Amino acid sequence: MKILSPRVLRALERFNDAHPWDHNAHYHRWTLRQLPKRFERALDVGSGSGDLARLMAARAGTVRAVDSDPVITGNAERLTPSGLPVTFTLGDASTQLPAGPYDVITCVATIHHLPFSPALTDLRLRLAPGGTLVIVGLFRAQTLADHLLGIVAIPANVAMGWLKNKGRPAPRPVSMTAPTRAADMTFADIVSEARAVLPGARLRRWLFWRYTLVWKQPCVTRDGRPLSP
Repeated sequence: MKILSPRVLRALERFNDAHPWDHNAHYHRWTLRQLPKRFERALDVGSGSGDLARLMAARAGTVRAVDSDPVITGNAERLTPSGLPVTFTLGDASTQLPAGPYDVITCVATIHHLPFSPALTDLRLRLAPGGTLVIVGLFRAQTLADHLLGIVAIPANVAMGWLKNKGRPAPRPVSMTAPTRAADMTFADIVSEARAVLPGARLRRWLFWRYTLVWKQPCVTRDGRPLSP
């Protein structure tokens, strides 16, 4: 199903190139609202520029931030004040995540690079009893509702780019060297697989071609036994 013409898509791409803004960072404040006011250990998977890790550090005892891109990870380290309890680690999220347990795990625009259900299982196993997992991800538009939401996002995207850059073309941010990947799962498939791994997970589609997932680790097993930390 194609609703937007290639000409419109090219025009939008040119505007975004001249007025860039971080679609993922747009959801950082929302992510923080899903987390406890204070927590001891946090893990940020696919930490990128480190903005979310630095925000979480104001509430956390320690934050481990992991990303596979050496250039953007190095820049994130340079931008982080020495007093903040954030440690940046260069690593592959599918094989090199630091051991838990964590009270909070966040994962922004990263999980579509990974095998979805195994990645959710891995994150669940690293989450402490009562811990919170928050994911901001990308999905492939399939339904009419998906495409209509994308159409609504276009003028909002232009307005955000204009306002954040005060109408002026902006310098390009530090570019990632890690390969990018388009989302290949539909929102319906994401919901189905997520709830099989994380029963009771809350999922929602948002503007700017994103969805969110929030899940809290139970403190006891289904038969009433306490979970091991």
